[in-house]
Amino acid sequence: MDNYISTVKDRFIKYAKIDTTADPDSESFPSSMIQKDLGRELVQELKDLGVEDAEMDEWGYVFGTIPNNTGKDDLPTICFCSHMDTAPDCSGTNVKPIVHENYNGNPITLPDDPTQIITTEQHPYLKEKIGDDLITASGLTLLGADDKAGVAIIMDLVHHLKKNPEIPHPSIRVLFTPDEEVGRGVDKLDMDKLNADFGYTLDGGTLGSIEDESFSADGVTIRIEGIAAHPGYAKDKMVNAIKVASDFIASLPKDSWSPETTENREGFVHPTNLSGTMEEATLKFIIRDHDTTKLAEYEERLERILKNTLSNYPELKYEFEVKEQYRNMKEKIKEVPFVTDYAIKAMTQAGVTPAPEIIRGGTDGSRLSFMGMPCPNIFTGEMAIHSRHEYVSVQDMEKAVATLTELVQIWAKHQ
Repeated sequence: MDNYISTVKDRFIKYAKIDTTADPDSESFPSSMIQKDLGRELVQELKDLGVEDAEMDEWGYVFGTIPNNTGKDDLPTICFCSHMDTAPDCSGTNVKPIVHENYNGNPITLPDDPTQIITTEQHPYLKEKIGDDLITASGLTLLGADDKAGVAIIMDLVHHLKKNPEIPHPSIRVLFTPDEEVGRGVDKLDMDKLNADFGYTLDGGTLGSIEDESFSADGVTIRIEGIAAHPGYAKDKMVNAIKVASDFIASLPKDSWSPETTENREGFVHPTNLSGTMEEATLKFIIRDHDTTKLAEYEERLERILKNTLSNYPELKYEFEVKEQYRNMKEKIKEVPFVTDYAIKAMTQAGVTPAPEIIRGGTDGSRLSFMGMPCPNIFTGEMAIHSRHEYVSVQDMEKAVATLTELVQIWAKHQ
């Protein structure tokens, strides 16, 4: 990292202040047009750095190219990708980033809500960050490190490579996506336009983490049709769909098969939404496992439990709809293991201890891997995501930039 002048902290702070909250209830794409505010800022910054083809398309995807400078025409094109939106789980409006320099390990009280206190007991990773410069929000919002830390890291890499053109690298495609947090991150992405062979998302957590195995995921929607009647004259007539749905939920296992009772490679079935009236109730579930074949087993079991519940209400009807969401990226990356191996080697060369992990979730890379671009996930330092306690280490972000700098040089030697 000779001649490295870090811009990642200042870039991150700027991006964190731009509201890009995704809207899960919107049918537009992107789900919130405010995401394009950051997109426009990034396009301008890329152009200012000399990325001549930087652009944002109608869907809010930001693209840019750093041309191959090796003189070798047979190198693959590598994509670095992060998402611009933030999760709707916690407010992303009027984010006020605060830098805590040389963190000393003491509790961090967030000034705009003193009841929000970040401690090493709640967040053990903080113990490893003593001496680092941490960035938090002010207590009323999330920070947006998920995934504006990734955006800032990629932008700082562009800055570094443009300022140091002697660093050899293949053709690099930069991609910033909307709506990852609501599961639509690559719905409208034109892969021919992206035109990259292999990729990496920058959306991981702890220093050194490299993830090339995710959940496979389906969504299930269940509709239960009740029987409505005037409540004053409902005896032996009404069958309240809300109550039936509640019976069904109560029939699910209490000590297994759920997010709160599973870990590591254990899958789960998770109700995320229940709405309705006495006449019709709708339930939404997410189905997750690292073994794709188990999804169908889980769905069959879930429908059996539903049928068993409805056996007490033989006059009722139901609908059971399954929708594929994403698949385990490992199924594609195992065919090209060098993609992960290169990232691990790059970390080692950057002085970072690699820590391969599995993802109990998914990233844009899960879907990109099945769209023709194998795409592991690399650390950014983002922690306590989707919450008011969210934080990121400036030094972790800088180490990610160093890792990517080593990584592009490894790809420059690809045979």
